[in-house]
Amino acid sequence: MRKKLEEQDGKGKTILLHSCCGPCSTSSIERLLEMNWKIVLYYQNDNIFPENEWEKRYNELLKVATFYDLKVVGHENYNHQAWRKAIEGFEDCPEHGLRCAKCFAYNLSLADAKAKELKIDFFTTTLTVSRFKNSQQIFSIGKDYPPFMDIDFKKKDGFSKSVRLSNQLGLYRQQYCGCEFSFKEKI
Repeated sequence: MRKKLEEQDGKGKTILLHSCCGPCSTSSIERLLEMNWKIVLYYQNDNIFPENEWEKRYNELLKVATFYDLKVVGHENYNHQAWRKAIEGFEDCPEHGLRCAKCFAYNLSLADAKAKELKIDFFTTTLTVSRFKNSQQIFSIGKDYPPFMDIDFKKKDGFSKSVRLSNQLGLYRQQYCGCEFSFKEKI
């Protein structure tokens, strides 16, 4: 059984951090830095809807990247249709159900491909910092991608820290997960 990331010292190795947004990235970055990892932020997130929300979340991540002096990769293009194809047939599933699992798999597969492209040996995701996401479900999906390091960023008060850090940095905090289905549930 492999060690969980929170039990490991990064020893100065690089890790790609799939970042859903700036606020969730804050405490995740701090935790990885405490563990001696070098971090490259990855932002793709084709699930986010509408496109101006995708841009807004990206811009908030840039603020975080500037604050921590980190590089951001992956913002090449918004491809919501590719995400829609990946979750096809699961559109009517409730929040936290199979549609979300498909979405996690989609995002982790893109992060895995980006890590390989950049020759980065490890990746993880900020998705586990959210109190609304099931970390065990994400870890289960992550097993399909061997470079994935399972870390529950909720631990050590991660979610509350992300809220405090977001407030300190004056970041926009969205009120829904990002996809059009969670957006419709909020309105």
